[in-house]
Amino acid sequence: MTEMVHGAVPVRTVDPILPRWWRTIDVWTMSCILLLFAIGILLGLAASPPLASRNGLDPFYYVSRQAFFGVVSLAVMLGISMMTPQLVRRLAVLGFAGAFLALALLPIFGTDFGKGAVRWYSFGFASVQPSEFLKPGFVVVAAWFMAAGMEPSGPPGRMWSFALAITIVMFLALQPDFGQAALVLFSWGVMYFVGGAPMLLLAGLAGAVVLGGTFAYNNSEHFARRIDGFLSAEVAPNTQLGYATNAIREGGFFGVGVGEGQVKWSLPDAHTDFIIAVAAEEYGLICVMVIIALYGTIVVRSLLRLMKERDTFIRLAGTGLACAFGVQAMINMGVAVRLLPAKGMTLPFVSYGGSSVIASGIALGMLLAFTRTRPQGGIGDILLRRGR
Repeated sequence: MTEMVHGAVPVRTVDPILPRWWRTIDVWTMSCILLLFAIGILLGLAASPPLASRNGLDPFYYVSRQAFFGVVSLAVMLGISMMTPQLVRRLAVLGFAGAFLALALLPIFGTDFGKGAVRWYSFGFASVQPSEFLKPGFVVVAAWFMAAGMEPSGPPGRMWSFALAITIVMFLALQPDFGQAALVLFSWGVMYFVGGAPMLLLAGLAGAVVLGGTFAYNNSEHFARRIDGFLSAEVAPNTQLGYATNAIREGGFFGVGVGEGQVKWSLPDAHTDFIIAVAAEEYGLICVMVIIALYGTIVVRSLLRLMKERDTFIRLAGTGLACAFGVQAMINMGVAVRLLPAKGMTLPFVSYGGSSVIASGIALGMLLAFTRTRPQGGIGDILLRRGR
């Protein structure tokens, strides 16, 4: 009777979160991430058994650990990608604070594992590299500062973000880890450029980086040794760069065949920093080009979606995350082919390493959250209204 008099009460249908999430993310980007993870497992099967044999472990010990880290990374990435940008920012602030504290305490409690750079905390069953987790948090926090500084009567956000970047670079240089320091500065510079920085100021910053590199070369034996090795006309055949260069040359276009590569028996870091050499030797240039295309697709599609974003913070943070991800991959592959000096930087989602894989999952989860489709007008609508 009530329904006859007042009408039926409308039933509100709530769209399930998973279908809504799937419709708003970039499916191409997600597909490329999953393919990179699969390629990492495939290359781990090729590169890690020799290392496991030398250490007296099960042949697939490192592969199984990589698979475990990968599953954790993908779960974390999916969870973060379902968050709102505001929740991602809060998570990034907390994560950055923890990672920064861990970075500052490295000289006291850290270890170098005999590699000459104190970058890790060793817990016996596992190790953690704080700088890997610091990068995505720093990008989001710096973007937040910059976006706040662009508001009317806002704080000096650009100055705060620059001071934060320089502080992090100083801590990284003490390890020393000049590769991660350069990546932090690059991420900040990209966001500063997108935020409307004058070219003259960026040129001045580039000059300051050159002066800093000169100072590091003259005062750091670790840094000078790597630069001298890069500039040397000849590469010693019994070095990691020598082994990697020879492997890439032997692979040719189509590779020597699955399991037939020899570089994995000689390279200590064949499963981490130089895993692209294993790919080039066994699967050839074709496989390397596929890997490059996957990284390029993730970066380009993310930037294209961010170009339509109206929120300044999301646009800056997403751009910083996408460019840092792509440049880290470029640096890793550039070192293997002697286009860049050795940096000790992993290939995201492909190289072995819990810190690297999980941190990559966090960064790409944030990137997916920032590039999700949201109900808003295009940024071009604002420009058209201003022109009226």
